[in-house]
Amino acid sequence: MNFVRFPRLVAGAAIVVAALLLGALIDRPLPAALSGVVGGILACLVGFGIRSRPEGQSGEGAEADAQEDRAKEIIAPLSDPILLLRSGRIAAANPAARQLLGDGIEGHDIRLALRHPATVERLTRPAPADRAVEQLEVLGIGQPDRNWLVTIATLQDETRLIHLSDRSAAVAAEKMRVDFVANASHELRTPLATILGFIETLEDDSAGSDGEVRKRFLALMHGEGKRMQQLIEDLMSLSRIEAERFGPLPDPVDLVPLVEEVGAACTELLRERRGRLVVENKSSGAVVQGDRGQLLQLIRNLLVNAVKYGRADSEVTVTFEDEPPNGIRVTVADRGDGIAPEHLPRLTERFYRVDAGRSRAVGGTGLGLAIVKHIVTRHRGRLDIRSVVGEGTRVIVHLPKAD
Repeated sequence: MNFVRFPRLVAGAAIVVAALLLGALIDRPLPAALSGVVGGILACLVGFGIRSRPEGQSGEGAEADAQEDRAKEIIAPLSDPILLLRSGRIAAANPAARQLLGDGIEGHDIRLALRHPATVERLTRPAPADRAVEQLEVLGIGQPDRNWLVTIATLQDETRLIHLSDRSAAVAAEKMRVDFVANASHELRTPLATILGFIETLEDDSAGSDGEVRKRFLALMHGEGKRMQQLIEDLMSLSRIEAERFGPLPDPVDLVPLVEEVGAACTELLRERRGRLVVENKSSGAVVQGDRGQLLQLIRNLLVNAVKYGRADSEVTVTFEDEPPNGIRVTVADRGDGIAPEHLPRLTERFYRVDAGRSRAVGGTGLGLAIVKHIVTRHRGRLDIRSVVGEGTRVIVHLPKAD
């Protein structure tokens, strides 16, 4: 028996008895019947409670539910995962949190829903006495390689609000910056150390007086100096392209004459490699809206790479093809040793080399394809690199045509 409802039942029964006595005292039938009906209604309302909230729910509980509903409305449109934690269980989770942790996490114990020991350990501790906002950086929520900044705030009713901010992109960018500085320093230090070493050798009277030795050392110093100069120019070029990535594309540029211009500039390199440049224009027009200087640099980097890394006495083919609905596809193909599949995703990283020794031997700085990628991105295009070991490599640039 529900003892909470018992007093209301007694009061209802008393109202019914009073209504019957009142009906008995009234001689006229209609007023007597009405008094009985009214008494019955009052008895029912008293017995079962004149309330809109469910049985057993206090006024404080209804207010808490209303606050929870308002909180759900507030966090629902936010893009970051947000949880409301009450008594160790997830009281609310916005769509981003459900997508990260699972649709059915509401009502579950936080230890089962989050499954991240460091974060769970922090959430199961008592809240700070001063209700200070806490933050911790963790790795591995949702996916093993994702970095998160977890912010924990304790509200007035001891409910905890948990905000997860994905820091993966920022962490990756910082790592790239650190690696870039380290690699650039190494690439500049190596030729500089070589030049200083040769200078010290030539200062020695016994070595400096030998004409053949001096001539050979000066040639090596010249080569190292040119390499350092090219590296600095590539670094400045990359920085300039990144700074202009949101700038307007000024002019319509025909790509076919650019290939012919670069081919003429590479005549000596083609002669050394006994290579041949073949241009196949299968498009109805290869005019794009862009920066002529950057597009010329893009073509030059791709052609020079293809000639240097292709086999001697082989062809380098440049093909122009239409790409519906209104694009152009430029393919630069060499007949070289090819590149293993595990290297392909990293080829456009700064200073990444498949074979560092060979790259330096042919005068590469490790920035050529990084520059190409940034130029393609600025021109609203896409870059694909496909290679088969033993057969060669194809670099495909997709660009929108000029209107």
